[in-house]
Amino acid sequence: MTPLRRLSRIVVVLTIASAVIGVRSGRAAVEGMIEVRLPKLTVEGQPLDWNDREVHLLGRDGRLWRFDPAEVIEYRKTAARFRAYSPSELRAALLCELGDDYEVSGTGHYLVAHPRGQRDRWAERFEDLYRSFVHYFSVRGFDIQRLEYPLIGIVCKDRADFRRSAAADLNFSGGIEGYYNLVSNRITIYDMGAEGDSSDWKHNASVLIHEATHQTAFNTGVHGRASPPPTWAVEGLAMLFEAPGVYDSRNHTRAADRVNRERLAAFRRLLAPRHRPEMIASLIASDEWFRVRPATAYAEAWAMSFFLAETEPRKYMRYLKLTGGRPPFREYTAAERTADFTAIFGGDWRMLEARFLRFIEGVE
Repeated sequence: MTPLRRLSRIVVVLTIASAVIGVRSGRAAVEGMIEVRLPKLTVEGQPLDWNDREVHLLGRDGRLWRFDPAEVIEYRKTAARFRAYSPSELRAALLCELGDDYEVSGTGHYLVAHPRGQRDRWAERFEDLYRSFVHYFSVRGFDIQRLEYPLIGIVCKDRADFRRSAAADLNFSGGIEGYYNLVSNRITIYDMGAEGDSSDWKHNASVLIHEATHQTAFNTGVHGRASPPPTWAVEGLAMLFEAPGVYDSRNHTRAADRVNRERLAAFRRLLAPRHRPEMIASLIASDEWFRVRPATAYAEAWAMSFFLAETEPRKYMRYLKLTGGRPPFREYTAAERTADFTAIFGGDWRMLEARFLRFIEGVE
């Protein structure tokens, strides 16, 4: 890097630091907003973290932006506090983006883009899931954060439309039926029933519940978008909510209703006969298991999350609060992950495994 280019980075970083009122260790201490013009777009929002190599900014629509300070053409302070786009502004932007085949329905906490004429099929389902999530954590003493902007859900009209969206968002090549994008902060699914098989609605609902749990957790302080928790905790929580006794506890009150039957069967088939204590330690310390053996990783993540939520709910809440409150944009090392877990649940892996397997064996 030339001295002049490095100087330009430093100047931009210092200007961003002075544009928000109060700086602590290079990070914004309050909610000031800036507008930044880059070569291909202009973004406005709150700086979250910066150094001479990159700037992280929370956009007014909830999107996370990252850019090189040397790419900044122009910048200015726009407000002393963060202010999200209004629901009407977001609705207009969604309609412009998605076209005439869609309409956008607003609920208390959601804006849901869906095929025209299908409000009754989709909008309230998103809102019901949000309320169930908040209830689950509130009764367990977790202080849920207030939303700063409406959550956005997009229901594509068919699988082809979904594949186009996923390709643009994720470089998608197949194999998924819905996703939550941590960067855009949106859920995207598609209407499986539109392909002619009404029995697909149950599976559609399962995908929606899973992805909506991710989205709500990352926007209410249960998880941190700027420093995500271990994958086992993220996916384990989403799989907990797939059970009717969790996502709809008012109508499904039995303990058995809180069991995710599909994941329980997978755990017993794939893991229980040859389980070892070091499997738990590995899951806690690293996400590698999800890359090399995803089926077993998901089964283990659900089983461990269910075990902790059912047997030690207060400690489970403490662990989610700890992993959800980490400093933004910092690596979470294996040693740190292990230390955080053992600080709450202890480090005797053999004893933990014995209790874990005995509990799962007794689930009916």
